[in-house]
Formats: sequence, structure tokens, C-alpha cells
Amino acid sequence: MRSRLLSKILSLLFSVFLLFSCSSDLNFDQVNDFKIEPVFVANLAYFNVPANRLIDDGGTNIIYDVRDFDVFKNKFFTERLKKAEFDFEVENNIERTFVLNMLLLDKDNQVLERISFNVPSYKGTPNVIKYPTEVFENTRLDLLKQTQKIGFVVLIAAGPPLNANSEGNLRLRSSATAYLVIE
Repeated sequence: MRSRLLSKILSLLFSVFLLFSCSSDLNFDQVNDFKIEPVFVANLAYFNVPANRLIDDGGTNIIYDVRDFDVFKNKFFTERLKKAEFDFEVENNIERTFVLNMLLLDKDNQVLERISFNVPSYKGTPNVIKYPTEVFENTRLDLLKQTQKIGFVVLIAAGPPLNANSEGNLRLRSSATAYLVIE
């Protein structure tokens, strides 16, 4: 009985002790200072064109393709995008020189920007070219945000004719890095 009474007294004293703990004022205004800066990396474009699909007569020829680019239809993403970077890598195993143009097009198919890559012909050794990163900030970023389609124009320079038996590939790999600010 005595131990039970002692247990109750100690429990009461311990409970009273907890009421006198330290505390500080809470500052809920810190929520207004909340800011995160996520970074997203995604594939931008890819193609792999075999030489035997580039049948030509040995002169200059053009291959053209346009794809929808609906990234900027999302208002949340567009308003928070502060910077974008595009990285490109081209591999050419065809004994022809190419010029690859990437076109950023608006909703009326007007060219906002053209990014060009000179691709040397294959000479028997690995021919993988990593081009400098294309950085979109400020005015250039504003143009990018108007992009609705991406077009690719491949100019085939004069050289030995390509036919159904031609070997090799022209391969493009690219990625986009998006820097957002969310406040």
C-alpha cells in the first residue's frame, strides 16, 4: 500500500515537472520564406537513321521532321522555369558529312530559334561528337517557352551516293535539364 502511494506521488511530481518545460514562441511567418529549387533531367530527342534509308543521288538532300513539343502547355512548369540546358550528342557512321538543324517552332510554325550542328563524315574511327551545352536563360528562355514544336532538318552534303546497300547510321541523342524555382 505504501509503495502504491509513493508511486502516485512520484507520478504527480513528474507530471507537474513536465508542465514547467522550456518553450519558445512559434514563428509561422517562416512559411513565407519557403523556397525549393528542383532540377529535372529528361530526354529531349532521339533518332537513329540507317544509311540505307537516306537514298540519294550523291548531291545535297534534305530530310525534314517535326514533332509536337507540349512541355510548355503546363502553366505551373512554365511560370517556375528559370533556366534550361540542352545537351546533344551525334554519332555518324556514314561516309558523308551532314548538317543537323534543330528548329524551335511556335504555334504558327514560325522558327523561334535554329541550333545547328556540323557533323563530319565517318573516316573509319569512332565519330561521336558532344556539342557544347545550349543554355536558355532570360530572353532566350522566353523564346523557348513559346516553343510548341521541334523540327529537325538534316542536310546531306554532296558525296558518294547512298543506296539500299549503304551501311552506317546517323544517331542523335539529346537531353534537357530544367531548373525550377518554387516559392
